[in-house]
Amino acid sequence: MSFLNFFLGEKKKSASLAKERLQIILAHERGDRSPEPDFLPALQKDLLAVISKYIKINAEDIKVHLDRDATMEVLEVKIELPDR
Repeated sequence: MSFLNFFLGEKKKSASLAKERLQIILAHERGDRSPEPDFLPALQKDLLAVISKYIKINAEDIKVHLDRDATMEVLEVKIELPDR
């Protein structure tokens, strides 16, 4: 380490700078959480499309719910499959 780097500080590499910026963005988004995220209806629709390729299923048979706690999030997906 050179004498000038000690007083002026080292320049951060672009990867570490990008990582710090991403952490700030994620912290900001986690702080602005709405009770129901907007991706859940799209997720439910995508699940219905994929499962429908293999099994005949109704949209009401798929339920997607997100539970939030102070320390974690739990994504719950309930799929009722028809009897054979």
